Formats: sequence, C-alpha cells, structure tokens
Amino acid sequence: MINETSPYLLQHAYNPVDWYPWGKEAFSKAAREDKPVFLSIGYSTCHWCHVMAAESFMDYKIAQLLNESFVSIKVDKEERPDIDSVYMSFCQAFSGSGGWPASIFMTPEQRPFFAGTYFPKNSRGGMIGFEELLGLISRQWKTDRAALLSPTEGIIRELTKDEVSEPTEIEDTLPEKALKNLSLSFDRLYGGFGGPPKFPSPHILTFLLAESEKRGDRTLSDMAEKTLMQMYKGGLFDHIGGGFYRYSTDRYYLVPHFEKMLTDNALLISAYCKAYDVTKKEIYKTVAIKTAAFVLSQMNSPKGGFYSALDADSGGGEGGYYLFTPDEVAGVLGNREAKDFCEYYDITPGGNFEGKSIPNLLKTERLHDAFDPMLEKLNAYRKERFELHRDEKILTFRNSLMVSALLDIYRVSGNELYRRATVDALEYMESKLCGAQRVFAGNSGKMGETEGFLDDYAGYIKALLDMYEVSFEARYIRRAEEIMSRAAQEFFDYENGGFFLYAASGEKLIARPKESYDGAYPCGNSLMAQNLVRLMFIDPGDKYERLLESQLKFMSSRAKVYPEGCTAFLTALSEHLDPYVMITVAGEKGGETNAALHIPLNAMVRFVDPSTGEYKLLDGETAYYICKDHACLAPMKEREFYAYMDSL
Repeated sequence: MINETSPYLLQHAYNPVDWYPWGKEAFSKAAREDKPVFLSIGYSTCHWCHVMAAESFMDYKIAQLLNESFVSIKVDKEERPDIDSVYMSFCQAFSGSGGWPASIFMTPEQRPFFAGTYFPKNSRGGMIGFEELLGLISRQWKTDRAALLSPTEGIIRELTKDEVSEPTEIEDTLPEKALKNLSLSFDRLYGGFGGPPKFPSPHILTFLLAESEKRGDRTLSDMAEKTLMQMYKGGLFDHIGGGFYRYSTDRYYLVPHFEKMLTDNALLISAYCKAYDVTKKEIYKTVAIKTAAFVLSQMNSPKGGFYSALDADSGGGEGGYYLFTPDEVAGVLGNREAKDFCEYYDITPGGNFEGKSIPNLLKTERLHDAFDPMLEKLNAYRKERFELHRDEKILTFRNSLMVSALLDIYRVSGNELYRRATVDALEYMESKLCGAQRVFAGNSGKMGETEGFLDDYAGYIKALLDMYEVSFEARYIRRAEEIMSRAAQEFFDYENGGFFLYAASGEKLIARPKESYDGAYPCGNSLMAQNLVRLMFIDPGDKYERLLESQLKFMSSRAKVYPEGCTAFLTALSEHLDPYVMITVAGEKGGETNAALHIPLNAMVRFVDPSTGEYKLLDGETAYYICKDHACLAPMKEREFYAYMDSL
C-alpha cells in the first residue's frame, strides 16, 4: 500500500490490517489459501470511512482476525468507479441501502456474498459489530460455505446477466411526468424534494428552470428558486469561506455533512448561473461568484487543474473547522462588531450544532454585504485553527464539470477571469489527462495510465462543447468529435443501446453496468444524451443520428420507471423534442466571445462558414439566424441580435 498514490489508500498504509490494492496478487492469495476476500471501498474525505478506520482497522484484535481469515482489499471509489458501481449495486440489493465505506465480502472469484456499509467495532443499537461479523463469516466459510453463498446467487445473476432492453420508443411524455412527480415531492416550506438527507442535486434545479423558461410556467422556477435560496441561506453554504458542503442532514438545510466536493460546487455554480439567467436576480450570480472564489482559492492546483475534495473532519470531529461561538467572533472582530455579526449569522451562546454555531442566514429577512470585510477576517482566523485534509487527486470528470461551470459564470458575468481560467484548465486537461484520442481517469499515479470511464468521456465532451459555444473555435468541435468517436467505439452497446460504464478494453469485472440514474450527479449516459443532442445540431446529418436515436430510446426505457430520477437525461430529451432556441452564427472567423454573453445558457449554438452553405453574411457582416417556438426568424446583424437575446 505504501507504494500506492491514492490518498485514501495511503491513509491506510500503516494500519495493522494487511491491506492489498485491487489486483491479481490479492485474489491469487485468496484462492491459494482458500480465504474469503474483504473489500473495503471508500474515499479520503469520507467521515464514516475515518470512523470505521479508527474503530476497527486500527484495532489489533480485528486486524488479527482479518489477517488470519481473510484477504483484505482497499479500493478508492474515485479511482475505480467501475469497481464501486458493481459492488455498490450488490450492496444496495443485498442490504437495501448503500454508502461509504462499503464493506463487501466475496469469494476469490470476485463473487460477493455479504455486504453493508459502516459497521461499529462492537454490536450496538441493533447493528452487528464488525468483530462479531468477521467471526460469523469466517466460521461459516469453513463449515457451511454453501449456506453462506447460495442466498445471494439470485442477486448476482441479476447483476451479471447480459442486458437486453425491451424495444421502446422515445417517450415524449417523460418530462411532463417528472415535473408532476417533483411537484408532489417538493418541500414547500423549506425547499428540496423528499426528506433528509437532502442532496443539492443541481441537475433537478436546472431542469426545472429550463422547463419553466420553455413553458412559461412560474411554478416550476418557484420550486427551484425556493430550494436555491434555502440552500444558500442555510448552513449548507459556507458563509465564512464560500462554497457548498456535501448535503444537508436535516429538512431545513441547516446542518450539513461538512465535506466539500469539487463536483457539487461545480454543478451548483451552473445551477445558480442558470437561475440568474432565467430570473435576472443578482443574488444568484452573487452566490455563483462566491462559490467560484472558493474553488479558485482552495481547490485550484498551482500546476493546473482542480483538486477533488476537502475533508469533513477537523479538530477531532466532523465540522470543527467551520463552527463558531460568540466569544470567538468577538475575539476576532471586537465586541461591538461581533454583536451585529452574530445576530445576522445566527451565532448564539447555545449554538445550533453540538454547542457551537453553524453560521447561517435562515432567520435573516434582508440580505446585504455590509459584513463582507468581517468575513475575510474570520476566514483568515479560521485557517489558523485547524488544518483540513484535502484530497489532491485531479479527476477528469470533476475538472470537466468545473470547466463548464466557469464558462457558465463567464457568460452571466462577462468577467474575463473565468474565461481565462477555463482556457488554462482545458490546456491542462489536454496535456495531462488526455492522449491523442483518449481520455484518462485522472492524473494520480495509475489513473494517468487508465482509460477513463464513461463519466470522464461524457464530462470532457460537454466541456469542449461549452467552450465551443463561448469561442466559436472549430478546434473544440473537432476534439469533441474525436472523443465521441472513441467513446462510441469503447463504451456504446450497439445491440441494446446505452453506454457501458467502463471501456471494452478495460479490466473485466463480474458485471459491466450501464448507469442511467441521475443521483447526486448526472450519470454518464445522461450527459452523453445531452452531448449527442448538441452534436446533432452542430453537425446535422447521419453521423450522430443512429447513436442519438438509440441513446434516447435506451434512456427512455430506463426513465419510465422513475422519471424524476433522470432529470439530466430529460433535459436532453426536452431539448431534442422542443429546443428552447437554436442559433446559427454565420461569420468569417471564430472568437465571437461577446455573442456568448447574450445567449441563454440552454440555447443550442453553432458557428458556420458562410462560404460553404445556406447561411450567408448580412451586408458583409456576421449574421445571426434564430429559430424559436417552431419558427425561424429573419437573420439579424449583431446589434439587433444582442437586443433580441437580451429581451428573452
């Protein structure tokens, strides 16, 4: 383990448990010694991974049980999402729930037979203790293995069977069904959908905003706005240093799980930008800017690219870094300023979390920026209290989403800082995370040699298309088409539709899943549907027609069961069925960056050479051709185009 590069694996390198990384050596040892395999999956900023490590993996008695009776394997879920997907699916089917750490017991042939998440060291509160569990599994493996393995054979058959989709058509009613179901599950008092824990799920909010814009239905944007404001005003947003935490543990968005992920912040920047784009309310742009400032200051690698996450744990527990008492605030700001500050941010003697306070604005009616200079002082003070662990893996999927987010904020703010940051990030990705026609999973050790997963390809193509819509430079389209060609070759199922999670040339696991559910993040298949809709518009013809039709049919068949769980896909489907606005720019050069500042975020845009087709210049000037509401307008010159776009 000491030679691994994953921050998560290195955290466990000095455990008394004899950990192995995933690979032939571990499974050969298990087969040779006829032992079951214990697979532990997690990531370096996971709170409950830390808890189980401290309770069990640092315990010498438990380490002895594992070392004598099992072969133990550690996997970083962020380095190997394929392994995580396969065995998390088993865990959910077996136990009815999932999460991390994932604790999987399997045969040397990689066939799982028992699974759970966190186990306490000793049995308590109806949960079996890890020590007791190890003893039970070890004894039954030796005395009655058939009874141990046979109950899960049905689950394994479902996971490993060849997938054959029933013939289906593209379901044009799915967006309407999803909107109805979201309305029924909407928390009208506090925002969000369903009960706690409440994940931000920004793709749901952008879907609502886009559909509100398209349908002229304010009730849809009201649901998104209520949620966005509650998330920002609550403790889910770090009011001192910027950025959003992982999710809310309560209904109110007050108490978060204090981990900060690059992915969440990237997607939320895009969601707040979309809210500003639709409503023109400055608060949404302000939140996006504050979140981007956090990312650029805390998550930006000096070598290029963006780091993965900041840990939830600090000062011996979760969230200690982020909590305040009135006395602490007074010690930094002085008594007079502290009184008003604490009243505004709800910092009280009794606190709202374990005796201390999570700064929040839930009780504040009028938002203002008068305390911003004080926030800078408190942020500087906070940095001196504890040192947060930062996962410094640079992952392709997460960096791609951050590029797209920065392009969104550039388009709503016009600030060149964000466009320059995206150019630098794409150059870094091209040089460090990509090959000639390949995308790698990341830049950490073996990941720099590993074919990327579907999410990496889908996210990178999206980033390239977003950059094209800002720059109109053909090189971004050419690169996107190269990467899509590779993705189709390595991932697409031409018989049954849909993209597999890992490449045909990748390591063969017991199953090869196709993920189609948009959970906390959009899945690769949904992003690929979005990408194909856009590519089909930019380059119409038969190049993408078959691929797009097959993808929409495949995802329609999956979304029928739970449409509101596939909103990133439904965004693509809605744009395919009824585009909000389509813009063709006929000009003699690229670089029309000013135009991007006037174009809605959900418009489809392409740039064409006027000498090669039906789209011509107007009096020798760049011409803009607009189609909206099933009608095409007369071509416009730049000034007229800007005025029309700004009126939408």
